[in-house]
Amino acid sequence: FMIRGIHHVAISTPNLARIVAFYRDIIGAEVVYEGGWQQGSEVIDSIVGLKDSHAKQAMLKVGNAYLEFFEYVNPPGKPIDPEYGVNNHGYTHFCLDVQDIDQEYERLSQNGMTFNCPPPNFEGSPIRATYGRDPDGNVVEIQQIMDPAHDFALEQTKTTC
Repeated sequence: FMIRGIHHVAISTPNLARIVAFYRDIIGAEVVYEGGWQQGSEVIDSIVGLKDSHAKQAMLKVGNAYLEFFEYVNPPGKPIDPEYGVNNHGYTHFCLDVQDIDQEYERLSQNGMTFNCPPPNFEGSPIRATYGRDPDGNVVEIQQIMDPAHDFALEQTKTTC
């Protein structure tokens, strides 16, 4: 296979400035690109499958991956149910790996994220995790790997070195 891995997750937002500020200032992401395109690009319209599209765009680096945000000026996007169930088909969430889940849960709760519950202790599990929602209502999991033997990224590094 020629696939190297996942590069980014793209998310549509009604307010690019607000969501970029949240991920930059609260999550700690680095803004690596800001731009977009004006209406009239047949090439972009064919890629995104929309007619007369116009969008503002930002790419943010979060550790080993990127989050890409789009605010469509034309055609305007339709809001999703801010309480959509993660059991619905399609995208359900992305996960942020953290070092101290209790501290991050408190910090993120104080800065605009809402969570279903505090991070529980799973008996015998090598991880702790909980689901929350960013200011747009997107589901974001935070997880802490408690046992380094179960860190898949670390395991991948061990086997390829």
